[in-house]
Amino acid sequence: MDTPLRLEVIIASVRPQRFAPVVADWFLRRARADTDFEVGVIDLLGTPLPLNLTDSPEVQAFRQRIGAADAFVAVTSEYNHGYPASLKTAFDSVKREWRGKPIGFVSYGGLSGGLRAVEQLRQVVAEIHMVSIRETVSFHEAKRKFDAEGETRDGAAIDAADRMLRQLAWWAAALRTARAADPYPGS
Repeated sequence: MDTPLRLEVIIASVRPQRFAPVVADWFLRRARADTDFEVGVIDLLGTPLPLNLTDSPEVQAFRQRIGAADAFVAVTSEYNHGYPASLKTAFDSVKREWRGKPIGFVSYGGLSGGLRAVEQLRQVVAEIHMVSIRETVSFHEAKRKFDAEGETRDGAAIDAADRMLRQLAWWAAALRTARAADPYPGS
């Protein structure tokens, strides 16, 4: 690849006292160590997208950022067996800019580790013409998995993150080449 792939990591939780920054910062360290990617962060807590999905300067800036990306990873919690409303608003705020691009998931939560949220999100991203990466990173009982410095010894999660990044790089490169040669139909 001549230029690194642009990976945007989306932090989904906007709740007060959220655990999301711990999980996201850990994943960001791993992603930024991968030379295939140039990594950015979209924290939905600081991304004022209107709930009524109207256009605004903030939505236009968000749309441009999504359009410039080659790949995404959503760091998501699970609330009441589902994903945060803020993430659905982000998906619904733009349309064509998501198409023909891969997305991976890093989830966390209680006993399910956020996997129920991820399974629902796979349906959402399929509808907006994204490619869902099969490998998923999940942290069950997440608050017990990280030390005071935000590191984890969860070998399964570490291995899954590395495998997901390899798969994400492959899909992102292939789809970037495909979009350049022939724009995605319906775009």
